[in-house]
Amino acid sequence: MNVTGRTALVLGGAGLVGAAVARELLQRKAREIRIHSLTQDETEATLAELAGEAGETRLTGSWGDVFGLVQEVSRRQQIAAQLSPLKTEDLPRFRLYALLSEVRPDVVVDCINTATGIAYRDAFRAASNVFADLEAGQISEESAEGLLEALYIPRLIRHVQVLYRGMTDAGTRVYVKVGTSGTGGMGLNIPYTHSEERPSRVLLAKSAVAGAQSMLLFLMARTPGAPIIKEIKPAAAIAWKRIAHGPIARRGEPIHRVTARPLPVPGRFSSFDPGAAEVRDEILESVFIDTGENGIFSLEEFAALTTAEQMEFVTPEEIAQYLLFEIEGGNTGHDVMNALDNAVLGPTYRAGLMRHWALERMTELERAHGTRSVAFEMLGPPRLSKLLFEAHLLRETFATMNAVIAAGAEEVCRQVNHKVLSEPELANDVVAVGIPILLEDGRLLRGQKVLVPSEADNEQVTDANLETWARDGWVDLRGANCGRWVERMMTILREVERIPAGDTSSRFLRTRHFWQEGGSIQPGKVVGWILAIEERGGRIKR
Repeated sequence: MNVTGRTALVLGGAGLVGAAVARELLQRKAREIRIHSLTQDETEATLAELAGEAGETRLTGSWGDVFGLVQEVSRRQQIAAQLSPLKTEDLPRFRLYALLSEVRPDVVVDCINTATGIAYRDAFRAASNVFADLEAGQISEESAEGLLEALYIPRLIRHVQVLYRGMTDAGTRVYVKVGTSGTGGMGLNIPYTHSEERPSRVLLAKSAVAGAQSMLLFLMARTPGAPIIKEIKPAAAIAWKRIAHGPIARRGEPIHRVTARPLPVPGRFSSFDPGAAEVRDEILESVFIDTGENGIFSLEEFAALTTAEQMEFVTPEEIAQYLLFEIEGGNTGHDVMNALDNAVLGPTYRAGLMRHWALERMTELERAHGTRSVAFEMLGPPRLSKLLFEAHLLRETFATMNAVIAAGAEEVCRQVNHKVLSEPELANDVVAVGIPILLEDGRLLRGQKVLVPSEADNEQVTDANLETWARDGWVDLRGANCGRWVERMMTILREVERIPAGDTSSRFLRTRHFWQEGGSIQPGKVVGWILAIEERGGRIKR
C-alpha cells in the first residue's frame, strides 16, 4: 500500500522504534500520523521532536493504556471486562477500540511491547500470594483479584479480539506488529534474568505471550475481511536513542551516591537497611547509552550486551525501514506471518483423494445399516450440530432443495413439524446428543441433558434467551427459521444459475454437479456453504 496521503496510527509511537517508524512515514508524506503512547508527557515530547520534520503531514497525539477501558472503573470491573464474553455493545468501552474508531487509520503500526505489558503483571507472584492465603486458611479479595488480573492468555485474547473488531469497523487495511522473541534472540541459557532463577519464569512468560500473540495474529491474517497482517520480530537488543553524560536513574528514580563503611556480616540479613550507609544528595552521574524502553546502560554493560554470542543489537531505523517496505508491498524475508504461512502444513492432495473414498465408504455403511450419520456433537459448537440436524430433517421430509423451495416457508414448517411428531425416533436421535427441538407450537423436545445453555440452573426463560438458545444450539422448527432455510436454498440455486451454461472450467467451486442439479439435500455440503458464505467463516488460505 502506498502510504502517501494515508492516515497512520503508531501505537507505542513515543518509543525507540515508534519514533523511527513515524520518521519513515513522514518521508513518505502520510496525510496524518497519530502518535499514541502510555503517558501524555511521552506523546507530547515525541510530537515536539517530530514537528520540525512534519511538512504537510498532520501530527496528532493521544495517550492511555490500550489494554484498558476508556473510563475509570473498579479493579474488579476492569478484570471482568477482560474475562467476560465480549459483546458488540461493550466494544466502545475499550480504549483501543475507541482510538481506532476515532482515528480510522488506513495503516496501524503496533510498536507496543505487548508481551511485556501483559506478562510482567507476574502471575507467579500473584499465585504465591494466593498460596500464602490458602496456608492461612482464607483467601483475601486482594490476592484473588491479583491472580485474576495477572492471567496472561485471557488478557491477550481480549486485546486481539478488540484489535480485530476495531480495525475491521474502522476500515483499516494494513496492520504491522513489531513483536519480540522475549529474550533478545537468546535461548533458555540467557544470562540476563529478572530473578534468581535462570532463566526467569517471568521472562519466559514474556516469550510465551509473544509466541501466543504471533499465533493469534496468524489466525487474524486468515480471517476474511481482516486487514493485511504482518509481524516483524527483532531477535536482538534494539539500540539506541542517544549517548550522553549525565544523572543516572533506574526505573525513573535517580541513583544517589552513598557513603558506606565496613560493618560485620549480621546474623540476620535484610535487603534494605537504612543504617548501612549514608545517602548523599549527590546524584550519580556517568556516561550512558539510552536504549529507549529498555532503559540506559553503561559503556561496559552495552559492550557486554552487544558483543559476539550475546544479544548483539539491531537499530530502530532498520526495523522501521523493514516495516515500511512490507507495508508498501515489498518482501523483506522477515515477516513472521509469511514465514508461518510457508512453514505450516496445509491440506494435501492425498487427503483430498482419501476424503472422497471415506465419504463413499461411510455412505455405503449408512445404507447397509439403515441409519443416518448426522451429528454427535464432538466437533462443536452446538450450532454446527443444530444446522446439520435441521438440514437432515428437511432431507427426511422433502428429499430435495427444489422440493423445499416449491413448498414455501409455511408448508415446510407444517410438514417438518408433522414429520418429527409422527416419527418420534427421528426426534429422539436428535435430542439424544443434547440438541433440543423447538416446535412451531412452542413445545420443546429434549433429552435430560442439553448443550445450550451449558450450565443453566433454574434460569429464567425470556424471549431474548429463547432466541439466543434457538440460534446457538436448538433445532428450530418455527416458521421464521423454516423461511430462512427456504431462502438459503433459493440463494444456493441462484448461485448455480449464474454459472454460464456449458462452463466446465475450474473457475467455480460449487457447480450444478456439486449440488446434483438441485437434487438430494446433502446436510454437510449445505451447512459448509452456510458457514463459509452466510456466516463468513470460510478459509481464505490453503
